[in-house]
Order: sequence, then C-alpha cells, then structure tokens
Amino acid sequence: MPTRLAFHDPDQIRITRQARKDIDALAPRLRAKLRDILVHVIAENPYEGKRLLGDLAGSYSLRLTYKDRIVYSINEAARTVYIERARTHDGD
Repeated sequence: MPTRLAFHDPDQIRITRQARKDIDALAPRLRAKLRDILVHVIAENPYEGKRLLGDLAGSYSLRLTYKDRIVYSINEAARTVYIERARTHDGD
C-alpha cells in the first residue's frame, strides 16, 4: 500500500495543458466545484479517488458530476499531483 501523502500546498497540484482545455470548457459552477475538490479532497488525500485500470492504469479518478470526472496522477517522489483531464467519462 502506498504511503499516504498530503499535499497541503496548492503549488503541489499541477494542471496539464489538456486538463486546462477541459477546465476552460466547463461551466463556471463546475469550475468552482473542481477548485473545491482540488483544495479539500485531492490536496488532503490524493488517494481518495478511484484507482484506474487499463490505458489509465496508475491514475486516479474523482467524480465532478454524474458524467464528468477528474483524472489525475500522483508523483510521490516530487510530492506532486498532476491533473490530467476534467471531462465527460468515456462511454457515458
């Protein structure tokens, strides 16, 4: 089981270029919800999300809405979380 890290510094959460595009396309209400999830969930316990399998193995997912998910990865050595996507769940 991985060591439980907490990233209390928001600078330890990075948003990829693709995730930025996804976020820019979200409604303002969802952007605010995403910000709350980043600060109050991912920053406190990045392992809170669902561990993904298949093509996204090694990444985690948290629900933004019924259809929208935040996909992120954790770099333990750098103590950094990378937000990879914030969009509709494939297949929904």
